[in-house]
Amino acid sequence: MVAKRQAQWSEGWRYACLTWHLPLVRGVALGALWLAGGQIGPLWIIGLPWSLWLWRVAGVLWPWLYAQPGWRLVLRTAGLSERLVLWVYLGLAAGIVLRKPTQSALMVGMVFDGGESNTWGLIGLVSTVPGVNVWRDVQGRCYRAEISGRFTLAVADDDPFRRRLLVLFLRLLEVPDEHRGSRRTRDGRTPFVRQEALADALGVPQPVLSRWERYWLAGDWRRLLSQYAEEVLTLELQQKIINAWARVPSWGVEQVHRLLVEHGLAVTESQVRQAAHESGWQVVRSVLAQLCVEHAGKLQLRDDWLVGELLGQMRLLLEKLEAGERLTVEQRVDIAVLQSATAEAGFTAPPTVKVLPWLLRVEQVVFARWEAVNDGSVRCIYCGSDQVVRKSRKPRYKKYMDEQGQLQQVAVYRYYCRNPKCDKGSFTNLPAGLVPYCPYRLEVHVLALQMYGWGYSNYRRTAQALGVTSATAYHWVSGWGDELLPVAALFGMVRSSGVVGIDEKYVLVPKNDKPEGKMRRWMYVYFAVDVYTYDLLHIAIYPHNNRESAEVFLLALRAKGYRPRVIVTDLRQDYGPVVAQVFPRAEHHECVFHALQNVQGLIKEVYGDNYVENRPVRRTPDSSGEAEVLKRRIYEIFEAKAKRTAQNRYVDVLALREKYVRGTPSAVVIFDFLERHWPKLVNGIESDLIPATNNTVELVIRRFDQHYQNFCGFESIESARLYLGVFEKLYRLTPFSQDAQPRIRGKSPLQLAGYDISNLPMSALCNGQSIIWPTEVPDVPNC
Repeated sequence: MVAKRQAQWSEGWRYACLTWHLPLVRGVALGALWLAGGQIGPLWIIGLPWSLWLWRVAGVLWPWLYAQPGWRLVLRTAGLSERLVLWVYLGLAAGIVLRKPTQSALMVGMVFDGGESNTWGLIGLVSTVPGVNVWRDVQGRCYRAEISGRFTLAVADDDPFRRRLLVLFLRLLEVPDEHRGSRRTRDGRTPFVRQEALADALGVPQPVLSRWERYWLAGDWRRLLSQYAEEVLTLELQQKIINAWARVPSWGVEQVHRLLVEHGLAVTESQVRQAAHESGWQVVRSVLAQLCVEHAGKLQLRDDWLVGELLGQMRLLLEKLEAGERLTVEQRVDIAVLQSATAEAGFTAPPTVKVLPWLLRVEQVVFARWEAVNDGSVRCIYCGSDQVVRKSRKPRYKKYMDEQGQLQQVAVYRYYCRNPKCDKGSFTNLPAGLVPYCPYRLEVHVLALQMYGWGYSNYRRTAQALGVTSATAYHWVSGWGDELLPVAALFGMVRSSGVVGIDEKYVLVPKNDKPEGKMRRWMYVYFAVDVYTYDLLHIAIYPHNNRESAEVFLLALRAKGYRPRVIVTDLRQDYGPVVAQVFPRAEHHECVFHALQNVQGLIKEVYGDNYVENRPVRRTPDSSGEAEVLKRRIYEIFEAKAKRTAQNRYVDVLALREKYVRGTPSAVVIFDFLERHWPKLVNGIESDLIPATNNTVELVIRRFDQHYQNFCGFESIESARLYLGVFEKLYRLTPFSQDAQPRIRGKSPLQLAGYDISNLPMSALCNGQSIIWPTEVPDVPNC
């Protein structure tokens, strides 16, 4: 059997060696005929002889194929096809050769269809073989092309721009050595195709054709090549269109066209569209649509764009400040050089008028009755300067309430401030303890703040205790909240453990300018708290709880000089990219407590509120699919003391995804939530720096609620900002109670942070002491 197979292969090889030249010759001949016949048909047809040869070689290798009728039918059909193809391409090649003229012929006729047929005669010579020769004429400083043979040119009539290019091409054709004494073009040529013939054939007025050629010669491509309308759009017409459109930039092409036609301007819609495209007005409109919104017929910048630009500017300024850049260097002018230059130019500056000392005496005698104060006891209450003089010898009387509540009065005087940098000019010098425009002494104002803040009271009770109205008590207390506590200015530095917790609380602000809609009365107070010192690093209120507000808050924290190593937040998605952008070196950790709360909420959403009763744990092989078991398995992840243990438990829980989803498809949200937040949850496990939860911020928020719940809302965002300033000062300077943790007991957040507040009078106020009482009681000997 093997010997028979070897004999067949030997016979096949011998046949192939003897006959391989036949398909080669036939293929080359068929390829030459295919090229000569105009390359009609597919290229693969050249390989037909090789296919027939391979079919025959297969019959030699496997003799049993000769007995198959199908094989013989294919062989016979392929042979006939090969001969037929050879004859067909031989005929095509012969036809092309016979159609070529042997000598030049005259062409007398050329038809242009311009709505109606117009035939006019053109005489030209067509060479035997078509060809185009292009070269650069150095002497004429132009490109020349010589066209020979017979050609046809087809241009679609769906666009006037194409017709204009056809006219320019035909007008460039010239007959060699033909010169006419008249009817020459502006550049001295004698085109073969005349304007009159083109005007008749195309139906275009001859002056229009001349204008197109003028644009061509002048190189006015803007007018020639950017023309999409039938009529030419002039610069004057374009300016009129843009001037009308600029008044109402939100209008479309149809509206602007209708407006122009109503005002008697002959213009088409295509010209209006072309004017917007060529002048760049369309680009301006698209940019305006992104940046502005139309309101009451006027364009206003969009809030989101303004916020983005503001945040970008804040980031740029902070980067420059952190890089140590200073203000722009002042370039001082050399006065001597300037004076010499003005003298050479013939300009002379008038001499400076000197302030004579006797002018002060003239002012005293002629214009006012005042006397200088030289003992240094009086200073300007605005700038602190001692360059003051008494305005009048006649005193004014200030009424005030003394310690016993009796109405008293004291003589006070008005003074001039002679400090040129002071913009007030005059002031009233009040005795110590008296407040302008108020009969109550400063101690009463301080007492109101102490009763309200340290006593956890409200404005109504504070006013009742002091015998004033609640509005008066509100103004006294809120006066301490104009600005947040300037820690950097007071102590020359800022202190922090480097671990900062961020959270927010919604508050009621009825009066605001937010648009009508859901939750329009709620605004959001953001807190930044040092997790280990309980210090309130920053507090602010914003109308919206979104990514922009979070970025502004973190930028303000960065502007104060804080550089956190770790930032702890809840599970809001807005914080992730914002923290990475504002504090790229800080590690972002999410509160585990909030994560477990969300897990329990998702389980209730998927399995129902009574999932424990409805889906009891069964001691069966599929008991791992129960909701209660899933919750317990997730809770066990964060009970691990080692990160490796937590990672293994996390992998085991994710392995249950398929089983849970098969039973309850909506359970996929639980696993997706855990997988999405896992990288920012696991970093707190087995870490001495990163806390597991954000409980410190929650403590500060509870302290904030103790005051906020007394009035349950702010009148406006301005009053809310005032209260935030009051709360920050009171919280940071008030010591923790004696039932607090031993580490923080009896110390204020500023003291825990390492600040020395012993010289701040307000620390005594927040400690329940009066600033006019001695803070240290002297030893009294026993009687």
